[in-house]
Amino acid sequence: MENNLEEIANKIRINTVKEVYYAKSGHPGGSLSIAEILAVLYFKEMKINPQNPKDENRDRFVLSKGHCSPALYATLALKGFFDLEELKNFRNINSMLQGHPDMKKIPGVDMSTGSLGQGLSAANGMALAGKIDNKDYRVYAILGDGEIEEGQVWEAAMASAKYKLDNLCIFIDNNNLQIDGTIDKIINPYPIDKKFESFGFYVININGNDTKEIEKALEKAKQIKGRPTVIIAKTIKGKGVSFMENNVGWHGKAPNEEEYKLALKELGGEADE
Repeated sequence: MENNLEEIANKIRINTVKEVYYAKSGHPGGSLSIAEILAVLYFKEMKINPQNPKDENRDRFVLSKGHCSPALYATLALKGFFDLEELKNFRNINSMLQGHPDMKKIPGVDMSTGSLGQGLSAANGMALAGKIDNKDYRVYAILGDGEIEEGQVWEAAMASAKYKLDNLCIFIDNNNLQIDGTIDKIINPYPIDKKFESFGFYVININGNDTKEIEKALEKAKQIKGRPTVIIAKTIKGKGVSFMENNVGWHGKAPNEEEYKLALKELGGEADE
């Protein structure tokens, strides 16, 4: 399974669609756009052990855009942190899988997120702690491109550079859409690469839906010393489901039964009995 990252990304998408359909709520668009990034991180790159999710020497991950939890939960379940059947309980009041990740209840979740703009600050803390403790773990985070309109992101970015956090690597999920429309029409963050460069980051631009480009970028990030790395991943919101792709209406909406079956058919999945 770990050898076919595209296949894993597709399974993440299938389970993401199922979760949102079961719950009748959730955020499919931005979850589908990050499937390849999560597949590469969890099934190729990160040092993690589902049997020991709190291992002090593990690599850490922060989903700063916490509303895209369906993709993270699907990834964790596929990796073996908990049973795939648990995904059916997404957003159920009695389930550990709430709308946003909870580090106290969900195995494999390193940081509770949901309030946008705060994830980089938490990732900084983890990376700085690793430096102080002379640990060799790495810290990864995914931020949304709409999320970087939050001022705290840039305060945190200054701190990342100040403390020379070369054990920190963040992804910007640049799918160009947020809940209100295209990001350049809300509070335009472009050029994202030049901004992060000016804040002291090493910048890599990639196709964020291409596993090979993601792998290559992560290898390069590990070679960078003395400063943090940002990988600006150009992605397609709703990737893999034709009627969701680049459609802002699917930012936070669940499919009906017909849409659900059509989405699974396009992804090569099957509806559960």
